[in-house]
Amino acid sequence: MRFLVTGFAGFIGMHLALRLLRDGHEVVGLDGFTDYYDPVLKRARFARLKDFPQFAAHEVMLENGAAISAIVREARADVVVHLAAQAGVRYSLEHPGSYINANIVGTFNLLEALRAHPARHLLMASTSSVYGANSPPFRETDRTDYPLSIYAATKKAGEDLGHSYAHLFAQPITMLRFFTVYGAWYRPDMALFKFTKAILAGDPIDLYNSGRMRRDFTYIDDVVEGLVRLVDKTPVAGADAGCSPAAPFRVVNIGGGSPIDLADYIAAIESATGRKAIRRNLPMQPGDMVETFASPELIEKLTGFTPRTVVATGVDHFVKWYRDYYRC
Repeated sequence: MRFLVTGFAGFIGMHLALRLLRDGHEVVGLDGFTDYYDPVLKRARFARLKDFPQFAAHEVMLENGAAISAIVREARADVVVHLAAQAGVRYSLEHPGSYINANIVGTFNLLEALRAHPARHLLMASTSSVYGANSPPFRETDRTDYPLSIYAATKKAGEDLGHSYAHLFAQPITMLRFFTVYGAWYRPDMALFKFTKAILAGDPIDLYNSGRMRRDFTYIDDVVEGLVRLVDKTPVAGADAGCSPAAPFRVVNIGGGSPIDLADYIAAIESATGRKAIRRNLPMQPGDMVETFASPELIEKLTGFTPRTVVATGVDHFVKWYRDYYRC
């Protein structure tokens, strides 16, 4: 098939594009290469894809509606996977405008382009953060009316836009609520990256809420596997398995339903690095969630697959990549 992947130089985007290319598909990628974190890392991810003859790349911002429209028109993609976004909960406190522009305006531009040139299936990245103040475990049928961060609010707005376009223009859409994805080629702003860097350098790690948090960590290979299996699970309005009664639209959690304490996560990093962490306890950060916990029932029902990589294994893979990439 022919895929269009937005955010192909991002963490999840690169892994997905690589999997699709290795499986023999054509991939058209677009990415803005923003400087939210080190663009050199994004270029290094891009370099892993360049040698595939069936890969074409476009450097463009989502906010450029005319360019997005032209790329969608020319790509003629069977499947579109929309991963490009402004990420990060804490960054949204200081730079809220970038989230409105990328996550709402940018998503609108893509939806408008697909309105003119629809795909067989559009899969869009959302986040477990939309569950906000809900009580875990989080199910796709839970109301998500109480986001705790600007980031979460913009991703929820993207979900609502998606449902509206699916209803009005019959574009099949699956929303993917990712749960704390981690692995090799990770983002430098995420805890695993920052903790590993600090531990190897002998610096203290910052533990918000004094480390009293739990996360449903999901290894990148499991995320890609789940996403690829969902490609052919095109939603149909009113059908079973989580579809909207009014649109070809579905929301699916991408998480294993096995949250662990942050202390256990740190222990896995200590084991992989062979060094002990120096801890610095700090207050809870505005916008953070104390716990994330996916119900994996729907993805299991749809695909027969549930993320199962244990944290010790996934963390070990990341630390090996980190040491190799940064030669430390």
